[in-house]
Amino acid sequence: MGAVYTQIGAKQDRLTPKGLDSAVDSFLRAAGTFQYIHENFTNAPSMDLGPDMLDMLSQLMLAQARECLFEKLELQSRERRDVDVCLDLAQEAAQVADVYSKVHGLISSAPVKDYVPYSWVSLVLVKQEHYSALAHYHVAVGILSRELKQLSERTKDVLLYLHGNSDPKTQLEIRVPQDDGERKLLGRAHLREALLRHEESQRVHRMCRELKGKAALAGVLKKSHSRALEAYTSAEEEDDFRELLDPPHVLASTKFQLSLTPPDFSQFRVEDLFRSLGPVAIFSAKHHWTAPRSVQLQRLGGGEGFGFSVRGDGPVIVAGVDQGSLADFGGMKEGDFIVAIGDKDVKWSPHEDVVNLIKDAGDTLSLKLVTPMDRNYLKQPKGGLKGSVSTSSSSSSGVSSGQPSPAGSVTSHHQHKKLTWNPFRRVSGQRDSKEQGYDTNVILR
Repeated sequence: MGAVYTQIGAKQDRLTPKGLDSAVDSFLRAAGTFQYIHENFTNAPSMDLGPDMLDMLSQLMLAQARECLFEKLELQSRERRDVDVCLDLAQEAAQVADVYSKVHGLISSAPVKDYVPYSWVSLVLVKQEHYSALAHYHVAVGILSRELKQLSERTKDVLLYLHGNSDPKTQLEIRVPQDDGERKLLGRAHLREALLRHEESQRVHRMCRELKGKAALAGVLKKSHSRALEAYTSAEEEDDFRELLDPPHVLASTKFQLSLTPPDFSQFRVEDLFRSLGPVAIFSAKHHWTAPRSVQLQRLGGGEGFGFSVRGDGPVIVAGVDQGSLADFGGMKEGDFIVAIGDKDVKWSPHEDVVNLIKDAGDTLSLKLVTPMDRNYLKQPKGGLKGSVSTSSSSSSGVSSGQPSPAGSVTSHHQHKKLTWNPFRRVSGQRDSKEQGYDTNVILR
């Protein structure tokens, strides 16, 4: 489900607001699906479902959703892009770069990097550098587009917040320009930083063989670099030694709050594909069974019962079989599990429903049974049978003790009669294993 949502998001037309909205929704649904698996399945059967991998995938989907939101903001502000809009774009681009930086840390970690394509790691780094360059570019364009006297107090407050704290040793101390000279100097510093980061993104792109063949990606990176270079060339003036210093960092910030969309399994009612196998505690691969067999019992109208009793529920167990009864002649054995009556599957059915189905069958009863082959299913529980079961041949079923069928054992014979069938019984007349010269514990009949 998560993979399908990523494909849907990647196939959207991201040149239109509608397509970008659909892409954001799909990526958030993918992130929610990965997060749901991460929170609900702790024992991963494979590396792609491990907690580190799922955390990385979820954050990667969130990064792509935020990237689409930035593209939508760029698309909507194409006609009017004043200084305030440019600063908003710069903060959103810095937020996208920050998210991809976190993804790069996750995807480069030891448990993950060996199980993802190298091109994924490279592309995440390319996007980190690319959006960091766009953040510096939009700050520069906003600052250089207006003279200082045209900047409002609100714009100056945004600049003060956006630049955060600067390092005076390596960065310009200018956070809010005090004159047009400082404004131009700060703008050129941001453009120079944008060019350096664009060049770094192109370098990482060229270093990856698979990404190098992506012409569309190469075109986007080249276009962004050319735009920044053109802006820097037009803003170039006399040399100033302070241009050797880096501009202040662009603080990441966003106006969009994203929330994951986990899968809603209650929206559509479906049946469990594995429910027909029966309760997992009983019908598990840990246990061994005979193949299901059909038993059909036919009695004379108004005659005696079928000669067996049942107990438990989900599934119901044959608690006793009267010797010489119809059930005995039909091959029913104590400890058998009733899995179907007629055409109805009763693996999950409660005791009362099974009893009613047997009574409603009349004189002809068709059953489907399985016999456990595990040794512990045939052991007599300590203390005997809890509750009571009927072994009278005059009734078609017994009275349950009211307790569910155990997962590891079933009750053996009734205390007044011997078990008539035991697959682990030693063959009569068998010599002692020591006399035979080899070690054997059990012979199956």
